Amino acid sequence: MANYPQLDDCSGVWTLKQVNDAVMGGYWRNAGSRGIFGGGYTPSASLNVIEFITMATAGNAVDFGDLTALVDNPHSGQVSSFTRDTIGGGSHGGTRADTIEYVTIMSAGNSSDFGNLSIATTNAGGMSNSTRGAYGAGGISPSPGERNTIDFITLASTGNTSDFGDATAARHSCTGTATPTRGVMAAGATPSKLNTIDFITLATTGNAIDFGDYGTAVSSAAACASSTRGVIAGGAGDSSISNVEFITMASQGNSIDYGDLSAARNKLIGLSNSHKAFFAGGNPATAVIDEFKISNGGNSTDFGDLSATKAAPSAGSNAHGGLNDGYQGTRPTYIQGSGRTLNLGGQASATRIGFFNVNTLGNESNFGTLTGNQQTGGSLSSRTRAVIGGGYDPSNTNVIQSIEFQSQGNAADFGDRTNTVQQVGGASNSTRGLFAGGETVNVVDYVTIATAGDAADFGDLSANRSAPSGIDSALRAVFAGGYEPSRVDTMDYFTIASTGDATDFGNLTVARSQGGSVSSATRGIMAGGYGGSPAALQNVIDYITIASTGNSTDFGDLTEARSTLKRGGNTPTRGVFCGGLNPSLVNTMDYITIASTGDAQDFGDLTEATSQLSGSEADGHGGLA
Repeated sequence: MANYPQLDDCSGVWTLKQVNDAVMGGYWRNAGSRGIFGGGYTPSASLNVIEFITMATAGNAVDFGDLTALVDNPHSGQVSSFTRDTIGGGSHGGTRADTIEYVTIMSAGNSSDFGNLSIATTNAGGMSNSTRGAYGAGGISPSPGERNTIDFITLASTGNTSDFGDATAARHSCTGTATPTRGVMAAGATPSKLNTIDFITLATTGNAIDFGDYGTAVSSAAACASSTRGVIAGGAGDSSISNVEFITMASQGNSIDYGDLSAARNKLIGLSNSHKAFFAGGNPATAVIDEFKISNGGNSTDFGDLSATKAAPSAGSNAHGGLNDGYQGTRPTYIQGSGRTLNLGGQASATRIGFFNVNTLGNESNFGTLTGNQQTGGSLSSRTRAVIGGGYDPSNTNVIQSIEFQSQGNAADFGDRTNTVQQVGGASNSTRGLFAGGETVNVVDYVTIATAGDAADFGDLSANRSAPSGIDSALRAVFAGGYEPSRVDTMDYFTIASTGDATDFGNLTVARSQGGSVSSATRGIMAGGYGGSPAALQNVIDYITIASTGNSTDFGDLTEARSTLKRGGNTPTRGVFCGGLNPSLVNTMDYITIASTGDAQDFGDLTEATSQLSGSEADGHGGLA
């Protein structure tokens, strides 16, 4: 079995080729998407419940297992690695505890004993990277006591904590978070409320250093982080607050206000992945889980609910800022050409953006939202940006929107097309994208993908045509089939770098419209649609060699005959066709291996049955080779 790179078992500098080989070979460490909540208390009782959320998909928390004891007020902050989450200290039946328990994040089940803190402690500030976890300050007996000690553990092993150093001041009810290099503790009480923020360097030991100040002196706030930005939320001062503020983790300075929770509360808990913060529970008693985009700020939105109203649980995840979504300090959250694919709009939810990875079988997840309804537009992409143009909203539109593959989130306005039509075809190379046809027009216009702006005239198809399928290489765009006013088997092609009218390419095996398409750098695939004689739903897949001209050749069949497909998601080796009508809406995702021939196989499921996508745009399609 291949080993992923480790800072502690290699020397020198990893070359980009070595990094690429590790990523593409599947042995580069990837962070996950699961958040864990453990313990806490309701208005009437302490809890031993462990539950989890899948951070990429909104919804309620699901049962994971149980702690070994009823625990409230454990550490506040994520002390977790890629594989383990720990729950340190807290109160067991009203008595402070020194126990540390752990769970394996991706395997549901009860917790196991890890070791012990140096002293029984509640509400310590928790922080970790992928190897080391630290518990800073916290409440000790007799109440209201506080300490300034910072303990640490090695997450991959079990055992008692060791001394790390001291916080700048003794305090309880603080919170913590981390990047791969730095841990931060914020706020707390002595018992007077504090706005202090301290930091430590996780790889060394030593005393904490002053970082800056939180905007309000509070205790029992929550914190989490991406690899660059820390987020601190809520807390109790003279009363509970709803503030959400951020700090830049690599620098020092005071926090900056940039949003609000859904309600003012304290004794909440925070966890995160590389781009979103989640704040759950709290006092006044609530089960609400808020989500918040770390890079943008703004008010939080509803994610779902915990299993019960609770305050002061612990939290952890396998994708928080201290893990940096991969090998520390080198792998970005998203790698261009990784196989990420965005499903754009559709009949069921016309503003939804879904995503999946072409390289790994599985179901679709939610990504973000379009600026408005946009069904049956044309789609195209570079390695960094997906673009859709035209469609209807609910009448025909000329709007062009763009979505960044790297930043999971919402679409942005790009510009306008030269016409206002639906049933558009799209194709592109890495710099230029073409929109073709639509509702019996022959117009082809183009955009420069890296630069937002209105489309410009490119040329014309060989005839007025709606719903053609677009395929692409780095040099050519081919538009196959369509409706004009009957279904046709025509294929036209263009040289993407120039402008001008279409040239005849050849003919499909079946006259059809509204089929799906994918391509490698050399081969184009067309699948499904509606046509034939007599007209019927199609399961036919055929292929062409893009660099030459000629008629298509039979490839195989889809898993089910269906129409209203659009561009599918693909890498140079695999293509995935999503949704459609059969004759009802379906959630089907099936895939083919582009370089071979044969029937499609099951890939997974969309989050909802849909058709009329504006496209499934991937960051590694044939036009980007």
